[in-house]
Amino acid sequence: MRASALFLLAFLWGGLLATPAQAGESLKADKVIVVKSERRMILFRERRVLRAYRIALGFAPREHKTRAGDGRTPEGRYVLDWRNPKSSFYRALHISYPNELDRRQARQRGINPGGDIMIHGLPIGLEEIDRDHSKSDWTDGCVAVTNREMDEIWELVDDGTPIEIRP
Repeated sequence: MRASALFLLAFLWGGLLATPAQAGESLKADKVIVVKSERRMILFRERRVLRAYRIALGFAPREHKTRAGDGRTPEGRYVLDWRNPKSSFYRALHISYPNELDRRQARQRGINPGGDIMIHGLPIGLEEIDRDHSKSDWTDGCVAVTNREMDEIWELVDDGTPIEIRP
């Protein structure tokens, strides 16, 4: 197998994991990438995969989010800018959508771009769905993981971490 194919497999399945010796004292992620078409979220540290997760997206995941209530997950470059430990979903990290470009485009169309896009765990009271949550897209535009995964992400990702959401 060629090196590029091996890297791709490792990238997609979290095989190039940073170790404490490689990542220094901290194993904090310095970038998050969401690949919507693969329903995968990858946490990176110094270009090495820390963790990879299977995700659920908005109920209408194709294309970029343009308006409130469209069920789409945004695409582009954002920041994980604050967290909510008492969300109606198990923990939530806020994605800085809409950014200035999103707001400008919405103004030009005369629409509300929406907001409150998060990475979050499962709905409070529905924890038993666990891994089955990723069998379909069910959020209003957010990125969902299991509660156990959310605990891990909560510790690995600081406020201010960039996130790129790809089609």
